[in-house]
Amino acid sequence: MATPALALEGVGVNRADIPVVHDVSLDAAPGAVTVILGANGAGKTTLMDGIAGLAPVKSGTIRLGDRSIEKLAPYKRARAGLGYVEQARTTFRTLTVEQNLLVAQQGEGDLGTVYKLFPELDKRRTLQAGYLSGGEQQMVVLGRALVSAPKVVLIDEMSLGLAPLVVRRLMTTVGELAGMGIAVVLIEQFANLALDVGTRAYVLRKGGVVYSGPCADLRGDEERLHRLYFGGPPLTAADRDAGAAESEQ
Repeated sequence: MATPALALEGVGVNRADIPVVHDVSLDAAPGAVTVILGANGAGKTTLMDGIAGLAPVKSGTIRLGDRSIEKLAPYKRARAGLGYVEQARTTFRTLTVEQNLLVAQQGEGDLGTVYKLFPELDKRRTLQAGYLSGGEQQMVVLGRALVSAPKVVLIDEMSLGLAPLVVRRLMTTVGELAGMGIAVVLIEQFANLALDVGTRAYVLRKGGVVYSGPCADLRGDEERLHRLYFGGPPLTAADRDAGAAESEQ
């Protein structure tokens, strides 16, 4: 079985010295979209911040390829091939689109690839980012992660505040990133849109994994998603380990 691009084993993450995420294990494969779902407060963003080095990892290991990164500073994780698209959709508003991309460029990162993915940005290279629409600003943030030549890209709730049509457009790009061989780890409030583009899903509840398995097994099953998000009848071993047999193939 191929080495995961990103692998977590027994990871616990604190926020302000309070344990939020506990004993999370997951794999993200190269060229695939791994979806992380859960209700508000389930610990999804805290987990992402722990992977990126913005929140302290108190237990477990995080491997980027064959390298342990849980003790590295955030900028060293980025240099090792970890890109992070945070919720805030932060751009340098007074810099042009192209300047926003250039500040993140490193290694083999290619602006031409970004403009191919986002022709909208190609037309606005010299426009200050502060004049862009919300969707275009999100494209800049995604492009900035891409030109850092990542092996893994973490994307946290890129749809916040965007129209559904724009979200669908960006979801297409997420699939294209995976098609380039990048491992994408996606948190998304629109569960079924994420499950449509994803391969494997993990559901968090109260900071722990309550489901690990194929996205197809959850797609369109609102009742099961609700139970996984908020609880209900005791979870079965099939819910927790549905993907185990598949991952061994």
